[in-house]
Amino acid sequence: MTAIDVGIQRRDILSPDAQALIAALNGELASTYPEEGATHFRLDPSEVAEGIGAFLVAFRAGVPVGCGAVRRIDARTGELKRMYVTPEVRGQGVGQALLVALQAEARRLGLARVVLETGVRQARALSLYERNGFARIAPFGEYVGSPLSVCMAKDL
Repeated sequence: MTAIDVGIQRRDILSPDAQALIAALNGELASTYPEEGATHFRLDPSEVAEGIGAFLVAFRAGVPVGCGAVRRIDARTGELKRMYVTPEVRGQGVGQALLVALQAEARRLGLARVVLETGVRQARALSLYERNGFARIAPFGEYVGSPLSVCMAKDL
């Protein structure tokens, strides 16, 4: 399969597809980062409501295989959150397609910059973001003081 086979749709974060993907993401992050306080799972439905943010789900052959969100954090900046691709389709363009779609959503919201946090143990995620023009920045918000966090930003 190729990235062309990926369909990306805006979904309610409380939908069954979204909740299943988020649960898988949370489980993977909890096992990758078992340290106390190492994970940042919070994303409220109000933060991805129309006009404020977006929650997207990627599908292949009708099966949800990835997700991601963008939430406004100030007048010009959005944060990418909850990026996840199921293990069986990693390396097949799903993450790239989600990242492109999330940046388009950020632009649609009138944002000029996106920031994100990922973990030091997520080499594939770091590589994806770097290939797409994201640069490392100082930790922000809830990630300040987190030794396992890598924060990045990109001007749109």
